[in-house]
Amino acid sequence: MRRSLSLEPGPDVDDRIIKTAVAPRPIAWVSTVSDDGVENLAPFSSYNYVSSSPPVLVFNCSTKPDGELKDTPRNALDTGEFVVNVVTEDLIEAMDLTATTLPADESEFDHAGIEHAPSDVVTPPRVAAAAVSMECTLYDSLSVYDRTMVLGEVVRYHVAEDALTDGKLDSRNLPVVGRLGGPYYTTGEPIAFERR
Repeated sequence: MRRSLSLEPGPDVDDRIIKTAVAPRPIAWVSTVSDDGVENLAPFSSYNYVSSSPPVLVFNCSTKPDGELKDTPRNALDTGEFVVNVVTEDLIEAMDLTATTLPADESEFDHAGIEHAPSDVVTPPRVAAAAVSMECTLYDSLSVYDRTMVLGEVVRYHVAEDALTDGKLDSRNLPVVGRLGGPYYTTGEPIAFERR
């Protein structure tokens, strides 16, 4: 048996434990537009899907030190729309540039020099180079301690043709980036494994 420490969650326990143990975490690269028309793009590694039919995604974000919402969840809640772009290995450096805190009237698309493409159903643009983008309309939101959960119903998919095999999205063609604890990220080769 492994020896282990028993720790109670609280201010004296590093929150890196949960962020490292729950890994790899997919990254939602979320694009929104503010009420003033400013395009926003930011990555969130607390993200997943909660329903597949109909498809519903969730991402969550901590609040600012003053308790106010950050730009992305505020925009999503104000407008009822956002786009989740999938981060692949070729986009990791561009994604990192958009994690920079900018004034609300400045666009991360412009700051990082990221080309965008129009969405079909929602107003926020998508990342043109993303292998998969999912246009979402707001399904619901929930406050959990210092975080805001934003749920979005997917209303349109955009999938790069080179990510498909026989018309289906293929993990072997989608080198997604996952977030680990601390300063670490991961990519990996898919492992073929038949469930019993």
